[in-house]
Amino acid sequence: MKIIDLEPGDRRLDSDLLPVLRELRPHLTPELFRDVYRSGHPQGLRFSAAYTEGGTCVGVAGWRIIDSTSTIRKLYVDDLVTAATTRSTGIGQALLTYLEQHARDAGCHELDLDSGTHRTGAHRFYLRERLDIVAFHFTKMLSTDGAEG
Repeated sequence: MKIIDLEPGDRRLDSDLLPVLRELRPHLTPELFRDVYRSGHPQGLRFSAAYTEGGTCVGVAGWRIIDSTSTIRKLYVDDLVTAATTRSTGIGQALLTYLEQHARDAGCHELDLDSGTHRTGAHRFYLRERLDIVAFHFTKMLSTDGAEG
């Protein structure tokens, strides 16, 4: 397996990475994904793709390095998904190892991610990979007209 980082404009984002990412984020259209990556890249958003020896994308990680007062510097994982046909084959573990090395190289003190409460299979994986549950994540939906959602 080979893991590579893909920059905005790379043709493999649409052809290889997006079909796997849509397994986790089905709302993403190619246009919306390009827009999000184009605007998110200056904010630190990056995407890494895991490829088989045969050249098939089987895993995706969206991530960024964030400086904050609470953790000083951390690598935050926005997205971590393995293609359904290749789950439980070590791809998620390889992506986490890859991201952990990025974090260490960048002087990060933590690797963080959020996971929806309904994703119990993912939670078992994260706990097995020695990630701890350390906080609650709270969200308030906002409507586009300024009223509370």
